[in-house]
Amino acid sequence: METNAIRLSHPTKTLRGTVELTGSKSESNRALIIQAWSGGVVEVANLSSAADTETLKQALHATTTAATEEETTVIDIGPAGTAMRFLTAYLPTTNGRYLLTGSERMKQRPIGILVDALQTLGAHIAFAGQPGYPPLSISGGFNQITDTVTVKGDVSSQYLSALLLIAPTLPKGLRLQIAGELTSRPYLMMTLDMLREAGIQHEWQGNTIHITPQQAHPCRMVIEPDWSAASYWYAMVALSKDAEVFLPNLKNRSLQGDAAIVAIMAHFGIESSFVDGGLSIRKKTERQTPEIRLFDFKECPDLAQTVIVCAAALQQDLSFTGLHTLRIKETDRIAALQTELGKFGVQLIEDGEVYHLRTAEFRKPEHLVFDTYEDHRMAMAFAPLALVFDSIRINEPHVVEKSYPDFWKHLKQHGFVIT
Repeated sequence: METNAIRLSHPTKTLRGTVELTGSKSESNRALIIQAWSGGVVEVANLSSAADTETLKQALHATTTAATEEETTVIDIGPAGTAMRFLTAYLPTTNGRYLLTGSERMKQRPIGILVDALQTLGAHIAFAGQPGYPPLSISGGFNQITDTVTVKGDVSSQYLSALLLIAPTLPKGLRLQIAGELTSRPYLMMTLDMLREAGIQHEWQGNTIHITPQQAHPCRMVIEPDWSAASYWYAMVALSKDAEVFLPNLKNRSLQGDAAIVAIMAHFGIESSFVDGGLSIRKKTERQTPEIRLFDFKECPDLAQTVIVCAAALQQDLSFTGLHTLRIKETDRIAALQTELGKFGVQLIEDGEVYHLRTAEFRKPEHLVFDTYEDHRMAMAFAPLALVFDSIRINEPHVVEKSYPDFWKHLKQHGFVIT
């Protein structure tokens, strides 16, 4: 998708068919790190086609071809946030010298908590620009000082996952003490479950996770399709006149926290059935009013934009919490949501840690143009609105390549008109 803007509509407002989703970006990126230090004994199948995963794959390849310890290899991960966090932890365990950098937005996203933890452990890592932010200067040859480090649990679970993913390779192992409340716990569980799949054992007592030095066992990791991608189809089914969509290979018991979309969207009249090796989602005929009025996204923040936009389009005055991490993502997602929802008269009002959706002024403008803020989830959260409005325009549609490259192609296959 090369154009700077697309016009999106759906003449029938009805959806039928099968959507083959890409592998989970979250699982893929973890599997790539485990594979990288495993010495080749871990095989990965159904890897995500997302740009973020391709970026991480290429960066890890660069570590195997770094010329000498004296020369600095520049690794630019662009806007790939997970790659930045995971490589920040992984590169100090290699033998090379690196400058790890990214896009201008990436240079505004904090990484100080993770760097401080790695320095405490003995990693050779320093800020090459503004303290607390990328770019980073990293030298391999981890000279471990201690096995114990304390990290805040309510900022980003990716900091914790990054440390756990390298823990088996550290000479002293790792005792990771989680300070305060833990955000996005399912992502941490995903990391530990995938390590276990590679034969890495852990102990979790109280707020401390302990992993001893261990070797990976030979295994084949098969990546499940991406539940985050599935969430956009839930929104489309909810906003359609009538719909039934089949998503192959999604599992009832998933490692991915975003599988919570099944329970969330049940409140919006979507029936989910695991049948024939996948997931069937169907819109009930009667209009649904959610039984609960407050939704907590602490465990699944990547679903927040999708559900909030869907609720706004259904004119449901709901409330949301657990959104505190959204301000440090690809963009300030709270501010972006408030601006774009306002274009059709909906307010997202901040009230401490709770946000209230107010739809009394909902309207249907003749020309709706949505900005995406270099954020893939903004584009995909607002695209389903083509099922509510006659047509909408999406600026910078190419941002979906970050996590779901086939998004627009799949929409075309299911009746959306894209010009």
